[in-house]
Amino acid sequence: MSPQPRGTNRRTVLAAGAAATAAAGVTAGPAAASGPAAPADQGSGRPPATVQRPGRELRALLAEVDAGRIEADVRRLAAFGTRHTLSTQDDPDRGIGAARDWIHRRMRQHAAASGGRMTVELQSYVQQPANRIPVPTRITNVLATLRGDTDPDRVYVVSGHYDSRASDVMDATSDAPGADDDASGVAVAMELARVLATRRTAATIVLAAVAGEEQGLYGAAHMAEQFRIRGTRVQGMFTNDIVGSSTADDGTRDPGTVRLFAEGVPTAETPAEANTRRSVGGENDSPARQLARFVRDVADNDATGMGVRVIYRRDRYLRGGDHIPFLERRFPAARFTEPAEDYAHQHQDVRVEDGKQYGDLPEFCDFGYIARVARVNLAAVWTLAQAPGTPTGVGIVTSALTNDTELVWDRGTEPDLAGYEVVRRETTAPEWTQVEPVGDVTRHTVRASKDNLFFGVRAVNRAGQRSPVAFPVPRS
Repeated sequence: MSPQPRGTNRRTVLAAGAAATAAAGVTAGPAAASGPAAPADQGSGRPPATVQRPGRELRALLAEVDAGRIEADVRRLAAFGTRHTLSTQDDPDRGIGAARDWIHRRMRQHAAASGGRMTVELQSYVQQPANRIPVPTRITNVLATLRGDTDPDRVYVVSGHYDSRASDVMDATSDAPGADDDASGVAVAMELARVLATRRTAATIVLAAVAGEEQGLYGAAHMAEQFRIRGTRVQGMFTNDIVGSSTADDGTRDPGTVRLFAEGVPTAETPAEANTRRSVGGENDSPARQLARFVRDVADNDATGMGVRVIYRRDRYLRGGDHIPFLERRFPAARFTEPAEDYAHQHQDVRVEDGKQYGDLPEFCDFGYIARVARVNLAAVWTLAQAPGTPTGVGIVTSALTNDTELVWDRGTEPDLAGYEVVRRETTAPEWTQVEPVGDVTRHTVRASKDNLFFGVRAVNRAGQRSPVAFPVPRS
């Protein structure tokens, strides 16, 4: 965004295992709707057949999310004045270094309750001169990692970015409180770290505060690249960026909706994969879209108090966020953002102009709304980390012409794996409409044509928790 003309200056006042139905008991067809959330198929009035109701344990977990703590975290982050990536890193009170050290201390305090299962690290590197980085600059991510008990090599990531900016993206000295963009997202990750520190999960959860986003997604790119180099199985990543307000620029409010941006055609798709997609029609069935459907299944309900509006786009129009470096490395990822942004309160110098207050100040945040966004993230990542991993090796057998559909897949290694379900929908439907339990097998034939329907496979554990759906590819 180009620099804004300055009006009357205003120095920022900156204060300091669900016990659900087992696989054998699942019935096909739509389930009943619950809570104030919008219909999960976004218009038909019917929730998806794949919906997973929050159980007692998850509801108790969600009840621990504290809007007051989130508000305190947002206000403290805004109080550092600026958190610009190029700002000072050695001032104890102002700049990105002070913010980094405070986040690190807070995460360590949360981790202290974990009995050693949650560890906190500063993940740093020096970014050489590049776009919006004029001199070598240290960029540091703060990562809190809750190691899984039985499948620790399977990883899910929730992040927000703690750097901020003023009107001029290269202005590293002016006040840039960044309350909504993106102290709100960082507060979500920090609150999840606090709530989850005392819990045990099957898979590993990483709660991250990253830097360098406003300058070019640098911190997230470094984190994603480290996962790629180590061969980490990141099966889901969510960035929370601008999740602080339910009020649009025209004053209208939508406190019960969060947007979830999920790409269709995969960013990292190879030419061979593109040919396959064109031949089978998989434009709406990327891993990111399956992840988004999963979020609606588990988090669009009365327990979160939020409806999840999936947007079929990688990000907002001509813009981007920290999920993109993960997509570029073939990790499923999506972005949470408030329902309608107010551009007077992001990427703006703090000022009063023609009687209007500009700037990303805490006074424009809705902390109850941020808490509900945190519950959506918590419901999603908790269920992902307790459920089996997304099935692998899923294919539709094409060695012979037939009007049946034969599906195959690899059996997972989870110790509590109970079996699998085959899901289906019309090619024109956005959500899965039928579920068929098939047991603990790796092959199943459906008496319906693969030419006319879309199919998928998801895993189920003994507690009744389901994985995201895996979309099949042709196999001979």
